[in-house]
Amino acid sequence: MKAILDTHVFLWWNMNDSRLSDVARQFIADGHNELYLSAASAWEIAIKCARNRLVLPEAPGVYVASRIAAQGFQPLPVQISHALHVYDLPDIHQDPFDRLIIAQSRLEDFPVLTADDRFPLYPINVIW
Repeated sequence: MKAILDTHVFLWWNMNDSRLSDVARQFIADGHNELYLSAASAWEIAIKCARNRLVLPEAPGVYVASRIAAQGFQPLPVQISHALHVYDLPDIHQDPFDRLIIAQSRLEDFPVLTADDRFPLYPINVIW
């Protein structure tokens, strides 16, 4: 199954964080699933690191690229259609990164692995 990792899920998986649910952990560990990291997540990580709101063991460009490769994740580029679909979303979530991931989920028809309790308020599938 194809699915998108929310930013915190990508970070928690790579940091072996206990906040990752058992369901999400098993889904990621299952080698039959095709997991995607949105370019929006890479952008969010870069901004948080630049503002000292996130500390990584390496520069964000090195960290994200090496973890995507090591885990066998796929990058999910942001298409114009993804960005424009944000307009059609109900005004439930204010975070622009999350809104873009939700738009990608809807247009690509991929569920999202996330602990964010606002994602299920949109017409998307959530795995947690």
